[in-house]
Amino acid sequence: MNFKVQHYRGEPVLTWWEGYYGSRGLDEYVILDSSYKEITRIHPGNGYHEGDHHEFLISPQDTALITIYNAVSWDLTPVGGPKESVAWQGIVQEVDIESGEVLFEWHSLDHVGLEESFSKPSEGPLPGIDYFHINSIDVDHDDNLLVSARRTSTVYKIDRKTSAVIWRLGGKKSDFEMGPGTRFANQHDSRRQPDGTITIFDNGTTVFENGYHKSVEESRAIVLELDEEKMTASLVREYTHPRKLFADTGGSVQVLPNGNVFVGWGSEPVFSEFSKDGELLFDATFPPKDASYRAFRFPWSGRPSEELAVAVEAGSGDELKVYASWNGATQVATWEVLAGQSPDQLASLGSLARSGFETAMLVRTAKPYLAVRAKDSSGEVLGTTESVKL
Repeated sequence: MNFKVQHYRGEPVLTWWEGYYGSRGLDEYVILDSSYKEITRIHPGNGYHEGDHHEFLISPQDTALITIYNAVSWDLTPVGGPKESVAWQGIVQEVDIESGEVLFEWHSLDHVGLEESFSKPSEGPLPGIDYFHINSIDVDHDDNLLVSARRTSTVYKIDRKTSAVIWRLGGKKSDFEMGPGTRFANQHDSRRQPDGTITIFDNGTTVFENGYHKSVEESRAIVLELDEEKMTASLVREYTHPRKLFADTGGSVQVLPNGNVFVGWGSEPVFSEFSKDGELLFDATFPPKDASYRAFRFPWSGRPSEELAVAVEAGSGDELKVYASWNGATQVATWEVLAGQSPDQLASLGSLARSGFETAMLVRTAKPYLAVRAKDSSGEVLGTTESVKL
């Protein structure tokens, strides 16, 4: 889950969460360098064994911000449940990537009451009440944290030193006056943008507005402007899909460097790119009944440490079909086929532009040895396969 490009120690890296639902101690946060070598695996600390898949963010301080779901024995009678039950709280941990030391820890039950939740006991797959359902963490411009909680339909700003809630955006106890179109529900992926706006994937359904509930069954990506002096929130832009998609779970909003907006539609197996003013530029889908928790678009330059691969299939006469690939190499523009009397005496038979993961090339040669070279767009040799004896 959460496979994406981040930066660690100034270098681009690939990161993700991997694990098994219901496991103990098998959940890990993985970092790979640009040659696909593993840098490290991160685990939650302070006795917690089950790191959650909802967030793995490398902070500007090169620490890891992760989410944990934790069941706590709790009296649920104030929200219509049994006295002896459990409440599932959201935990934020900031972990030193190198040492594994926990630098900061925040517990939702210490700061957010059950009455803020729109959930009822025994709703969903978890026993008791999943009242908070943390699903994203972001670092604000002042280095404090923005935490999204699906079940309260609220984004919380958290003081990174004292753990206090600085403000609430949305939900039942919003500290902001929510302007027209700003109310969101069951949201995901709250992020502060460089221009000061906040982007949110608004899943929709029950919205609490002006003291009433209303149903909004179309998901959208929204951009909000916050006036933190007047404590008002206004809608800058929204992005909806032409097919009026409703994503019950998941979803993400990524503002690209050129101002375009890349949206992952969560449980709807769709990912789209919009221009800043809302024109749909790109739209793709996964196979039916599949989905992606989030979707991203990143530049990535990978140079694998593993060797290039070549396979040769004999045809009629001296005709050969040559297959070439290099898993993870992003700079390959052309493949050049070489043949000769010995592995050390090879001459070019010609080149072909790379086409997809594996490129197939038809050549003719009676020479006993063959190899393939990978070249970039400027013609520089990136690597050469081992010679194949025909």
